[in-house]
Parts: sequence; structure tokens; C-alpha cells
Amino acid sequence: MSQTLALPTSRFIDRRKNDGNDAPGTRERRQFANSHDGLSAAAAELAAAIDTYKLVHRRRFITYDEMLDVVTSIGYHK
Repeated sequence: MSQTLALPTSRFIDRRKNDGNDAPGTRERRQFANSHDGLSAAAAELAAAIDTYKLVHRRRFITYDEMLDVVTSIGYHK
């Protein structure tokens, strides 16, 4: 009992490829884009520390305990 998979006839468009046709000022849609533009200096420092932690530990999301570790690692304490 064989079945064939019907593939769409439209051409695949790789949206990750930058061919220079992007409008100026368009934002990167991937997760690790620099979205820290409108933050205060302290918030940008925290965001960068969290991004670094996520890259080093290969984590997409972090737990509250991990966030607490990041916060204390940049000098905050209760």
C-alpha cells in the first residue's frame, strides 16, 4: 500500500538568506536579535547577561533559579 506525498508546486523561499533586498531598518526575526535598544543601561546589562548565559549553556529558556544566578552574578543582592 504505497502512498505518494503531493508536494506544492510553489518555489521554496529561504527567508533566512539576506540578499540585500531588505528595507533599511527592518529587524532580525531570530531569537537572539539585539532587542535591547530601548532599555535603560541596567536593563540592557541584565539582558546581555541573560543572553550570554543562554548561549553558553545552550538554553532557549531559563528557569527562575537560573535567572537568579545571572542576577547575582552581575552584582545584585537582596
